[in-house]
Parts: sequence; structure tokens; C-alpha cells
Amino acid sequence: MKKYLVLAGNIGAGKSTLVSLLAEKLDFAPYYEPVAENPFLKDFYADMRRWAFHSQVFFLTSRAKGHRDLMADPRSVVQDRSLYEDAEVFARNLHLQGAMGAEEWATYQELYRTLASILPPPDLVIYIRASASTLRQRIAKRGRDFEANIPDTYLQGLNALYEEWIQSFTLAPVLTIPGDRLDFVDDSRDLACIVNTVRRRLQDKQSLLFPYEM
Repeated sequence: MKKYLVLAGNIGAGKSTLVSLLAEKLDFAPYYEPVAENPFLKDFYADMRRWAFHSQVFFLTSRAKGHRDLMADPRSVVQDRSLYEDAEVFARNLHLQGAMGAEEWATYQELYRTLASILPPPDLVIYIRASASTLRQRIAKRGRDFEANIPDTYLQGLNALYEEWIQSFTLAPVLTIPGDRLDFVDDSRDLACIVNTVRRRLQDKQSLLFPYEM
């Protein structure tokens, strides 16, 4: 039977890496973040208040299209970030910062909730919880110039929204991985523990924290 996994987590948490590793170990098809260029992005960075709504609607539309495509894939799939995070974390953050006005935010939420209600939910969400210091180390390690100046306060703010979202998410079971303590890239034992836990969770579908958190 086909399974659908979502990898969730802040910038630098290791989502793409774990997607690749889980796809290999579980024989799932990996689906990474959409690569379509956002035509509003340049304008957004120049004037966030004017273009935040346009940019986020583009991202949400791309996520929904990717969601539809992966559900049409007959293989079991593991997805790098979902439309849920786009809305509940990143778009919400822009609204809280004042970049998206009340009416725009209400319209965006209505579109998001409509899409979320008609798209099939995942069988399991795997949330990588990591502190800002860990995120900073991993961001530096991968060496992307455009991420180099992301302030810790921004990462901490996103972390708070991630925690709020993950605590209220009810569409699928959630497996929380302690990213500060587990090295699934360089420690094969940690990776094996994650893979085995995911296998068990897909079989029993019961709510359960990752054992390392207990």
C-alpha cells in the first residue's frame, strides 16, 4: 500500500538530507521543494509589504501542484516540506511581522484551508526539532551565501511558529526527532534508529514521540 511521508523543520534542520536518506532506505520516491522560480520574489525583497501576498500565493499554488503530482505517483513518497508549513509557519510569520495585512491574510488562509481540505493528508509527518544554534551550524556547513546573514532571532521566531503548528496539527500523526542530539548524516546508528522508528510508525499509525526524547 502506498505511503506518504512529509519532512518538516526549520531552515537548516536537515530535511532535504533526511528525505534523500529515507528514500534510499525505505525505497520511497523523494519529492523536494518546487524549483519553479517565483516571479514575485525580486519585488518581494524590495517591498515586502506590497508583494508578500502575491509571493505567498505563488508558493502555495506551487505546493498544491506538487502535492497533487506526488499523490498521482503510484510509488510511496517522502516530501521535503509541505503546503502546511508554507501557510502555518512562513506565511503566518509574514503576517505577524506586518508584511501581510489582515484582509490579505484572511484571503490567504481561506485559500489554504480550502486546499488542505481537498488534498489527501500524509500518513506521517516527521518533524526535525532543532535549536537556533544547531540550525546556524548546519546553515554555515552547507555554505549558501543567501542564507549566511539570517539572524538567530528570525530562526527562533520560526521555531516558535513550528512548535505552535506541530502541537495543533491533527491531519496526520507526528514523529518528532530531536535534531540537536541526533546526527543522521554521520552516525549510521542514529539513522538506523530513525528508519526503524518510521517503519514502526507507518505500521501502527499511533501517536508516539521519538524514543530519544523520552
